[in-house]
Amino acid sequence: MNKKIILSGIQPSGELCIGNYLGALKQWNILQDKYESIFLVVDMHALTVDQVPSDLRQRCLSFVAQYIACGIDPDKSIIAMQSHVHEHVELMWVLNSLCYLGELNRMTQFKDKSKDKKNVNVGLFTYPVLMASDILLYQADLVPVGADQKQHLELSRDLAIRFNYKYSDTFKIPEPFIPESGARIMSLQDPLKKMSKSDSNLNNIIALLDSNAIIKKKINRAVTDSGSEIKYSEDKPGLSNLIDIYTSLTNEKIEDVEQKYIGKMYSVLKKDLIEIIIDFLGPIKEEYTKIISDKAYLAEVLSDGSEKASFKARRTLSKVYRKVGFVKK
Repeated sequence: MNKKIILSGIQPSGELCIGNYLGALKQWNILQDKYESIFLVVDMHALTVDQVPSDLRQRCLSFVAQYIACGIDPDKSIIAMQSHVHEHVELMWVLNSLCYLGELNRMTQFKDKSKDKKNVNVGLFTYPVLMASDILLYQADLVPVGADQKQHLELSRDLAIRFNYKYSDTFKIPEPFIPESGARIMSLQDPLKKMSKSDSNLNNIIALLDSNAIIKKKINRAVTDSGSEIKYSEDKPGLSNLIDIYTSLTNEKIEDVEQKYIGKMYSVLKKDLIEIIIDFLGPIKEEYTKIISDKAYLAEVLSDGSEKASFKARRTLSKVYRKVGFVKK
C-alpha cells in the first residue's frame, strides 16, 4: 500500500530555535517513518522581505544541515530547496489565474505583515498562492500547520477544489495534520507571544546553535512571574512556558515536575533547565558542525532531493498544463 504524502517546509529567515524543533522538526523525525515525507527549505518565500544574498545563501545551507542534524534522514525523506524545483512558480501562475483578489485581501498574515509598511511588495500579497503551489505540486495528503497557517491551507484546498471542478480531478485535497503531542513554545521575554525564529530580539529565543553561555544567559533572564510557587497555570505564562520546554525535552509529566520543585525557588528550576537544554542541544550542534563543513555532502543531499522532488513536480505540472490547454512541447 502506498504511504500517504506529508509535506512541510520552513522559511530560511532568522535562526532555527527550540520552538521550531519541538513544534516541527521533532514531529518530522517521527513522521518520516510513517509517511512519504517531503521537507522543503522555502527560500523563494524568503524574498518577500529584504535579504542580503550572501546571508540568505548561507542560511539556506545552514537550515538543511540543521534539518539533518535534528534527525531528518535524506535516505528516508526528500529534503529539497524550493528554488531548485522551478515547477513551484510555474504552477503558482496557473493558480494565480484561479485565485480571487478578495481571497488574498482577507489573509490575516498579509494584513499583519503589511501593517505600517509604506511600500508592500506583490510577493507578500501572493505568498499564499505560492504556498498552495508548494502543497498541491506534490499531491500532499497531509500538511502540518499551526494556527497562523491554517488560513493558507484553506486557500490551498479551495484552489484545488476549484481547479478540479473546472478541469476534472487533478489535485488531492490536502488535509491539515495535527500532531498528537507537542507544546507551543512561547517567547522567553514575552510569554504571551509564540517563540519565533525571526524575532528581532534574540533574547526571546533559544536558537539550536546557541552556545552554552548564551543559553545560560537567556534562560536566567527569561520572564517568570510574581510569586514563588512552581505551578503550571494560565496565571503564570512565563513559568508555564519554561515548564513546557522542560517537559518537552525530558518527556516528564507536568505534575511530576511540579512535585519535584515543591518548596524550591524559580532559580533552581532555571538552573536545571539550562542543563537539560545544553545536554539536549549538544549532540545536534556537534552533528551540525560536521555536516555544514562537508560541502560536497550537502550538495549531494540537495541534488538528490531536488531530483526526486522535480520528478514528482513534473508529473503534476504536465497534467495541469495539458488540462488548461497548453500545447505540449
